[in-house]
Amino acid sequence: MQSLAPDAVAAVRRAACALSGGVEDFAPILQRAQHARLILLGEASHGTHEFYRVRAEITKALIRTGQVGAVVVEADWPDAWRVHRHVTWRPDADDQATDALAGFRRFPQWMWRNADVLDFVGWLRAYNGARPAAEHVGFFGMDLYSLHASMEALVGYLETVDAEAARRARARYACLEVGGRNPQRYGRLAALGLHADCEAAVLAQLEEMQRQADAFLRRDGLAAQEDRFFAEQNARLVRNAERYYRAMFGHPTESWNVRDRHMMETVERIVDFHARSRAGAAVVLWAHNSHLGDARATEMHAMGEINVGQLARERFGAAACLVGFTTYTGSVTAASNWDEPAQCVPVCPALAGSYEWLFHQVAGERATPNFLVDLTGDNDAVAALRMPRLERAIGVIYRPHTERQSHYFQARLPEQFDLVLHYDTTRAVEPLEHMGTRARAEPPETYPSAL
Repeated sequence: MQSLAPDAVAAVRRAACALSGGVEDFAPILQRAQHARLILLGEASHGTHEFYRVRAEITKALIRTGQVGAVVVEADWPDAWRVHRHVTWRPDADDQATDALAGFRRFPQWMWRNADVLDFVGWLRAYNGARPAAEHVGFFGMDLYSLHASMEALVGYLETVDAEAARRARARYACLEVGGRNPQRYGRLAALGLHADCEAAVLAQLEEMQRQADAFLRRDGLAAQEDRFFAEQNARLVRNAERYYRAMFGHPTESWNVRDRHMMETVERIVDFHARSRAGAAVVLWAHNSHLGDARATEMHAMGEINVGQLARERFGAAACLVGFTTYTGSVTAASNWDEPAQCVPVCPALAGSYEWLFHQVAGERATPNFLVDLTGDNDAVAALRMPRLERAIGVIYRPHTERQSHYFQARLPEQFDLVLHYDTTRAVEPLEHMGTRARAEPPETYPSAL
């Protein structure tokens, strides 16, 4: 790979668009997103300031066009719903953005409790505050780790609208209490045949919610419709989380696939929900490159894994715009092991021959070391980048001493993303607290893959 680098560097240098820090940087993305239904904005780590900040600035620019109805992030549904209520000015919501983000209290808290997200949430609330409710941009989570929190939220909702339905939901969900509040224990016992699985019970609850959906959606007011949507999605999450925890102890590949299918299913429901009042509204996704870059262009595919990026292209075709991020070196907020405090960790210079290494060679020849490359064209740069190379992925865990084994995989970048933004030297995202509260009611976000 290194022997071909000079030609590749020259080709990418010719195609790269400098990122100067102004809004004009995002013109290629805005142009491509004009007719998109999904705009997928990735990140090469879960703890890099530039990825969070730039992703937020791109999202703001997209929102200002009036085409975006929702922002969907790699976070738990109930926790993000608290933020949604805040940014859409629900009367019973938190008044302050810091309080709205307080739901993200489990490891890794810094993923969403950080200064860049706080700034974006404050901006989104102000943006929505100047517009009628029908034009508000929502904020949603698409992950599935909130099994017990979603059960409780669903029952709580039903208690306000139908006490008998709440009783039925509690009876069905009692099956999952074998693990106490530890869904991993339930999954292990069910996988070993030591406890009957709860698939039929959680599916019955979801089906009941879906049968009654039309009646509840006829209730007056957007808030009532949103509350029903929130409740039904909690039922869907419980169904998929139950499947996820059973698969975790028998079929690791399938557990990844259950998770990403759930995330895509959630996005589709959000798209459909907003289409009722805002036809054609686009949705912006924030998640790791490993979820949003097309899995078919990576070694994930050979292992039988799918991801949101692949599913988005299969469902939406050219109306899905996939944007990736890379960095060469700097620092990152990460932990050394699960449930340990976050640290500011130096990021090793990228391995020779990797995409990040190649981009560093390009950066060294330019006055501005940060740049964007459109990967959809027919030019020498795209041809050079299509050759398989190593690509780095840092999740919530970063282990520099085993970086090759822990954080690199083979990929074909032009097939993985439509555009890529490279920031040569990056710095760690700033958590809102140095050490978050440890709560073990649910497993940590991104468990067990760290992505």
